[in-house]
Amino acid sequence: MSEERRRELGESDAPLEHDLKESFDRTVGQGAERLHRTMRNILVTGIFGGFEVGLGIMAYLAVLHETGNHLIAGLAFSMGLIALLLAHSELFTENFLMPVAAVAAKEASFTQLAKLWGGTLVSNLVGGWIFVWIVMVAFPEWSTVVSESAHHFTDAPLNLQSIALAVLGGSTITLMSRMQQGTDNDVARIAATVIGGFLLAALPLFHSILDSLLIFAAIHSGADISYTQWLGWFGYTLLFNVLGGIILVTLLRLVRTKELIDKRRREAPTDPDAARNP
Repeated sequence: MSEERRRELGESDAPLEHDLKESFDRTVGQGAERLHRTMRNILVTGIFGGFEVGLGIMAYLAVLHETGNHLIAGLAFSMGLIALLLAHSELFTENFLMPVAAVAAKEASFTQLAKLWGGTLVSNLVGGWIFVWIVMVAFPEWSTVVSESAHHFTDAPLNLQSIALAVLGGSTITLMSRMQQGTDNDVARIAATVIGGFLLAALPLFHSILDSLLIFAAIHSGADISYTQWLGWFGYTLLFNVLGGIILVTLLRLVRTKELIDKRRREAPTDPDAARNP
């Protein structure tokens, strides 16, 4: 009785609320669009994503160098995520909710998801590595502050606190992308981006891509940090970023829209790779 009454009151006869159905359709549609990109497009948008996040790292270091205040520097860092949003580039950890929802709805395959994740991850790191090298050549006076920032991550032991920081890093940026996707209002999307950027950089949470760029910048500046140290930190941070984004945000969202996913799966083509042209 309550379900029938909800359908009468709502604007849609779908199994869930009208607004939730619209949000779900947008999520799956955008996720499928990303998953059906060619590898060339994935790599190019990922490299640009690394450049734009590097812009946020540059703003973060500039403010931190002048003020020594991590909270203000965290606000400055959000410039990079705003650039990422407005330029329609890709960041690896943004690709948890929308593409996973598309795969769950049989709009794409796990192979396409692996291609998107792998290509975006590698190209983000390559693009960011190049950009922060240019930044440290341009601003060598930031070497002390970038070394201190990088050591915060590479010196962290693998313990429960580090795991929690990485889980929160993944869930925070996934929720940020969910908020961006949930509205057509540009001001609201930018506000969500500022919130996410501030939380990630000001606290600071552990984020596999953003903080890797800080570590790369420190290595470029001659800090006593090796790529082996970076890789040791990066490995577990990447794992728990993924778990945080998928378990704390994506899976709960999929459970909330289970009826819509089931409906979409019934309507999906047998071969998700053929659902759209790559």
